[in-house]
Amino acid sequence: MTDSNKPLTDRVLVVLEAIRPMIQRDGGDIELVEITPAKVVRIRFQGACVGCPSSEMTLRMGIEDNLKTHVPEITGVEAVD
Repeated sequence: MTDSNKPLTDRVLVVLEAIRPMIQRDGGDIELVEITPAKVVRIRFQGACVGCPSSEMTLRMGIEDNLKTHVPEITGVEAVD
């Protein structure tokens, strides 16, 4: 899915763009905030995802799993306010 020759941020954005339609279908969205030096992707939930009880499951099973699969150097994902 991603080209390992591209910069890390570009590869992360490709994966997030692939996931985004599923999140938007439920009235939410995600924004890349930063990638830390430890390779943790920090995202911000928007729309219906803010305060949603399922957002933690979306974060772990949808976003984190996809990022770690397609961008193996990513060590984790966390949501920020």
